[in-house]
Amino acid sequence: MKKILSLLALTLIISAASFTASAQCKGFAKKVCKLDLIPYIHDGNYHAAILTEGEEAELYKTFYADQEYRIAICVVDAFPQIEFKIYDSNRKLIYNNRDHHMSRIWDFKPEASQQLKIVVKVPASGSKKSDSEVISGCVAIMFGIKDKK
Repeated sequence: MKKILSLLALTLIISAASFTASAQCKGFAKKVCKLDLIPYIHDGNYHAAILTEGEEAELYKTFYADQEYRIAICVVDAFPQIEFKIYDSNRKLIYNNRDHHMSRIWDFKPEASQQLKIVVKVPASGSKKSDSEVISGCVAIMFGIKDKK
């Protein structure tokens, strides 16, 4: 019984730590990353996650014709480089930040309404590290819409 209680306590502690890290990441997106959208208007959603070197995240989002958008990728200082690619619904690559000096911002105006796939990848550092030396941190994908005034 004591072993089960210890295991349950450990599970609760890990869950609480994970929730706290996620909440801190969302707070980082709200305070820091939202500024990358200026002069665009934030769409109100915060897409943020804790990623580790070598990991990637995907997000699907619908964009509407004749509206101007900004996609901003915001990361903690621990990640000097971040890769992001945008694919259309036919899996055709339409943007790769490697072709734009690793820019973390892309402004565009779709000709037709469409759902796009955003893939963000934290490159591996390339050096052999122990599990305790692997870097992880918050990565946020932010979307802005240009005011049509």
